[in-house]
Amino acid sequence: MIKVASYNMRKGIGLDRRRDPGRVLAVLRELDADVIALQEADRRFGARTSAIPPYMFEEHSDYVPVDLLDGRPYAIGWHGNALLVRKGIEVEESHALHLPTLEPRGAVAATLRIGDDRLRVVGMHLDISGLRRRQQARAILHHVGAGEALPTILMGDCNEWRASGGCLADFGEHHRLVDTGHSFHSRRPVAKLDRIFASPDLEAVEAGVHQSALAARASDHLPIWARFRALT
Repeated sequence: MIKVASYNMRKGIGLDRRRDPGRVLAVLRELDADVIALQEADRRFGARTSAIPPYMFEEHSDYVPVDLLDGRPYAIGWHGNALLVRKGIEVEESHALHLPTLEPRGAVAATLRIGDDRLRVVGMHLDISGLRRRQQARAILHHVGAGEALPTILMGDCNEWRASGGCLADFGEHHRLVDTGHSFHSRRPVAKLDRIFASPDLEAVEAGVHQSALAARASDHLPIWARFRALT
C-alpha cells in the first residue's frame, strides 16, 4: 500500500491572506501521505524561494523535498511544482519537465523505491487559460512513455473544470482517473480541478478530499489523496 496526495498550497497564503508555512506543514501532517505533489510551493518572483523554509521540513515534518537539480538553491520546486517523500523513501532519479506554455508552468517527475517496489510519480500544474493544457498533458505523457515501464501516478492541479474531455481524455487514454471529489474552492468545494491518475497496474482502494478546519483555511484548494496497491 502507498498513499499519495496532491495539494495546491497557494504559496502558503491562507484565506486570511496570511503566509503561514507552519499551517501548511500541519495540513501535510494531517494528510500523512507517503508522497505529496505540491503546486505553488515557491514564491513567484525574485529568487523564487520556497514558501516553506527548507529547514522546516527537516525540523517539523516527516518529509524531504525531492532535489530537482535545476540550479535554484532557495526553491524546492520547478515553476512551483515540488514533490515531497516521506523520510526513508529512496529517490532514484528526478526530473524538472519543461512544458509548452504561455505562462510559467511546469511539471516534476521522480522514480522512487519504496521497500521492494519502484514507482514513478509526476506532479503538475497546468495552464489556467486552457490554450495549452492538452499540449502540456501530451508533453508529460511523452516523458512517461519515453522512460522505463513502471507503475505511474500523475497528480496535480489540472485547472480543468469539465468532467471529461480535454487534457482529462489525454491522461485517461492509458491511465485511470481516480475519483477524489471536489477540492476547489476550499470555502465551498464545487470543482474537481485537482486530479490523480494511475497506470492500470495500480488499484486505488481509497481516495478522497482532505477536509479539515485547518485545510479549509490554509489555501483556496483542499488537498486530495488516494491509497494504492499494486496489481500483480
